[in-house]
Amino acid sequence: MDGFIGEFFGTAILILLGAGTGAGINLNKTYAKGSSWLFVCLSWGMAVTMGVYVAGLLGSDGHLNPAVTIPFAIFGLFPWNEVLPYLAGQFLGAFCGAALVMVAFGAHFKETKGEENGNTVGIFATMPAIKSPLFNFLSEVIATFGFVFILLNLGNFTTGLKPLVVGFLIFVIGTGLGTTTGFAINPARDWGPRFAYTVLPVPNKGSAHWDYAWVPMCGPLVGGFIAAALETAIH
Repeated sequence: MDGFIGEFFGTAILILLGAGTGAGINLNKTYAKGSSWLFVCLSWGMAVTMGVYVAGLLGSDGHLNPAVTIPFAIFGLFPWNEVLPYLAGQFLGAFCGAALVMVAFGAHFKETKGEENGNTVGIFATMPAIKSPLFNFLSEVIATFGFVFILLNLGNFTTGLKPLVVGFLIFVIGTGLGTTTGFAINPARDWGPRFAYTVLPVPNKGSAHWDYAWVPMCGPLVGGFIAAALETAIH
């Protein structure tokens, strides 16, 4: 149960702060409207840091990401009996974190009419800069491979200052590889908020673009699998 609780609250914090950043830069009449990509990457990095700290204190390993949990289990780095509680915590936490952002920015959603003005699923989930399914998929595979491979060589990343290191890792993944697809690198981080945007009564919202959603689901899982396979082969 600790695993579920830690992953739920850790992922909720991750999305609350990360999607909150997305709302701030996209919605009308916020102080952060139009902020830079550097701002986005730093904010998401710190969102992950805070999520990992919360998750670790509440008893989980701070995965916050099925592309970490599932490959770790496949290669014997994480017990299979913990996988479902972790995944449930991650997806439900992401949904709830997104719902809180919708409440916090309710007045700004009302002031932002339609996708062309910034009321887009991109606040909560990822969309590609250029829609090219194969290359979008490969971008997510490569970015997640880099993320998980480095993560595997950090040891226990919930202790001491290591969550801060993970945040800086997210930051450099975002600046180095994230400009093509918005660096989902995490199916729960994308699908939980995307589903929330679909089903909750967000004023003036646009399309959730589920036709693209297979990319942030499949790409990270493949990238995480390759990273865990390589790490296992090396050791």
